[in-house]
Amino acid sequence: MNVKAIGTAIALLCLPWTSSFAADPDAVARGKYLVTIASCHDCHTPGFFLGKPDTARYLGGSDVGFELPGLGVFHGPNLTPDKETGLGNWTDEQVIAAIQTGTRPDGRMLAPIMPYHAFAALTKQDAEAIVAYLRSIPPVQHKVVGPFGPTEAPTSFVMKVVPPGAK
Repeated sequence: MNVKAIGTAIALLCLPWTSSFAADPDAVARGKYLVTIASCHDCHTPGFFLGKPDTARYLGGSDVGFELPGLGVFHGPNLTPDKETGLGNWTDEQVIAAIQTGTRPDGRMLAPIMPYHAFAALTKQDAEAIVAYLRSIPPVQHKVVGPFGPTEAPTSFVMKVVPPGAK
């Protein structure tokens, strides 16, 4: 085992929450790769949509919401292992269900802007690797606002999806 793998293994053992997948440094590396190429940071890192991603709060939840006509405003949630504001209390299976089916543990469907239909095609190993990686990143305490229904006023920056012909 090389020094990097040993360091990763030690870091994983010291995490505040664990996963049955997190102990495998290769799974964590694969998960990091998948999260990176899927551009999860776009919707889930504060500052990204304002042109200044806050890398100290990587995947800690967006401060800019998407407005979808007739549905409301949705912010990319905190994907870090923070137990109060992130995925820290979710099981591995609940995280995978959200990624691949768009269903939260409370039964609410994620906004259609979340590409869970595409992620449904992930292999079991790739979905587990994403969980392993999310479990390995530092927890960020950051509660995102919303969601806001179509008649509610959002309290943050909003990007609008505007249908053709609309002003």
